[in-house]
Amino acid sequence: METFQDLSLLMDPRSVVLVGASDRTGSLGQRALENIVEHSRFEGELFLVNATRDEVGGRPAFRRVEDLPYAPDLAIVAVPAAVANDVIESCGRRGIRFAVVLTSGFSETGEEGALLEARMREVARETGIRIYGPNCPGLTNINKGLGFTFSPASRHDRMPGPIGLATQGGGLGRTFLQACARGVGIGLWCSSGNEVDLTVSDYINHMVAMPEIKVIVTLLEGINDPPRFARAALNAAAAGKPIVALKVGKSEYGVKAAQSHTAALSGTAEINSAAFRQLGIIEVDDIDEMIDTAALLSRGVPERAVRTALYSFSGGTVALAADMLGTAGLELARLAPQTTDRLRELLPAFAAIGNPVDTTAEILVKPEISYGSLLAVASDPNVDAVLFPLPMEYGEVTRAACENMVKVQAAVSKPIIPVWMSDKLGEGFDVLVEGGLPPVRTLGKAIKAMQRWNACGAWRGTFDPSWAPLICTTAVLEPRARRTWSEAQAKAILARAGVAVPPGEVARDEDEAAAIAQRLDGPVVAKIASADILHKSDIGGVVVGLREPEAVRQAFRTIAANAAKAYPQARVDGVLIERMSDLRGGVETLVGVHRDPLFGPVITFGMGGVFVELFKDVSRRLLPLTRHEAAAMVRETRCHALLKGFRGGEPVDVGALEALLVAVSDFVCHSAGTAPVEELDLNPVLVSKAGAMALDAVLIEAMSA
Repeated sequence: METFQDLSLLMDPRSVVLVGASDRTGSLGQRALENIVEHSRFEGELFLVNATRDEVGGRPAFRRVEDLPYAPDLAIVAVPAAVANDVIESCGRRGIRFAVVLTSGFSETGEEGALLEARMREVARETGIRIYGPNCPGLTNINKGLGFTFSPASRHDRMPGPIGLATQGGGLGRTFLQACARGVGIGLWCSSGNEVDLTVSDYINHMVAMPEIKVIVTLLEGINDPPRFARAALNAAAAGKPIVALKVGKSEYGVKAAQSHTAALSGTAEINSAAFRQLGIIEVDDIDEMIDTAALLSRGVPERAVRTALYSFSGGTVALAADMLGTAGLELARLAPQTTDRLRELLPAFAAIGNPVDTTAEILVKPEISYGSLLAVASDPNVDAVLFPLPMEYGEVTRAACENMVKVQAAVSKPIIPVWMSDKLGEGFDVLVEGGLPPVRTLGKAIKAMQRWNACGAWRGTFDPSWAPLICTTAVLEPRARRTWSEAQAKAILARAGVAVPPGEVARDEDEAAAIAQRLDGPVVAKIASADILHKSDIGGVVVGLREPEAVRQAFRTIAANAAKAYPQARVDGVLIERMSDLRGGVETLVGVHRDPLFGPVITFGMGGVFVELFKDVSRRLLPLTRHEAAAMVRETRCHALLKGFRGGEPVDVGALEALLVAVSDFVCHSAGTAPVEELDLNPVLVSKAGAMALDAVLIEAMSA
């Protein structure tokens, strides 16, 4: 089980020392000092250290950390990279518990910097000091009014709020922070830089315990410690705090850029996304989506599928919104009779009083009816959220509509979501910001945020707090030697683990092959039995539909000859004789496991046979797999329709397939009597009315060096 240290004295220290304090304009030490003294509400004791001066900015300074009268809680390090490790070591030996290292020039710069960073990691281990950074803009605790940073923008972007922000890079973090201009408040921003010690996972986990933080946002260039990241995410889920994530590195270009920036491990985009979904993390594609989604989640998480009311003074706008809502799979609310009666009283006869609600431009000339009609819609018992697009800026009348929106929101608990669609930002926009209703800038972004809001509620309803993935308890293996089992050996191992396989035996000569076929009593398939030959059909190593003894003998001779010709050096155990399965009425699927370099074992399910590469219809999960997750994996794929009986087809035993998935998961997680599984490929797994059976198997294990 991953454990986390209490970071309270890092986030809200009682005493601080700034090492490298300076009054040289524009230097890290000068800007950091100015932000603490002039732009923070820090009420503890502040010490300054400067190696050559006894006074900085009119304040007394010490020459060395060792000269301090006592060990403060936090050191802010703003000295050149060449001397940073010496300073941090002095801080650690003095008893200082945390260091925020603003300095750059480490692994992001190349080999020489990487050596300095490796030494910094050793210093942390040797002295016990916990390090935030290096190569970071600092720490900003806005709810506490603290800015331990060199950023000149720190004095401006200071709107407190319920969102916690954990990033690796500084620039995009500042972009999110500046959403305060839209009324989005961020309570705490941790920008982790190169993560020589503390990581984004530590900061996420700390935010879980902060009662004022309701939503956690993270911008990731890589995941340096997947087990800790997964544990932090599960802790957040158990506490009911959604995590919204933007992961850089989905393309080759993005991976290279991330590595040059923070030297982070980007991982495989598909596996990262699968892990996020399983951990309940809401993945977004850009900063705007992240801001809109987090802002909406900070207003609460829905307990059921969201029923939305559309309300505006433009018929075309609500029609467009309704179309986009339906395309996104979201639900329009059915307004209660009392609501439509009230709207009929308030609005002109030509207004649309169903859902969408088109008040017409009448409310622009009669703003007094705006409040009552919106209140009626927002108070409807069948409505969970109101989407209010504002298509244009009309000066005073738009301002009045926004003022009424703020007043109605104060009277109801369900969220009203304004969409400011015009490029002209008028007074109404400011009214919404000041009234705590952050405007979304496009209908598309609003719909996406609502989709993710809705999905978060659905995931929370199925979350089992007792679930803990394998990566939380088992370290990811380093590359090592591999052992490949033959198909017959792999099937024997899997059968002991509860995975259904066809009955069969390995024959060492043609007479034994004929005898085995006779015992199996039915059509058989003959396959080359060799751990060195995985693609058997490519070399003529498979013959199907064998019934007569002589046909079995001939197949043995043919397969043995083909194998010797194609792979003369291969180790051959003989020929596997198996009872053939009836493929009629069954669906060929694939079940596979591979060991991801970051997240460890990942299971994949999808359409099998020759179609998997063509359709790429797969779902993935981290292990271990619960029965619930196995069922969800199957439902996510398009081949689920075939399993249920597509266009009059007969349904198959999906329950047996789910049980097979769980059996594979248990086998990989426990690997009883074998080495850790590196790769497992069951293709096809035939699912029929009679059950689910692995017709072919490739098993590769990781061996000790």
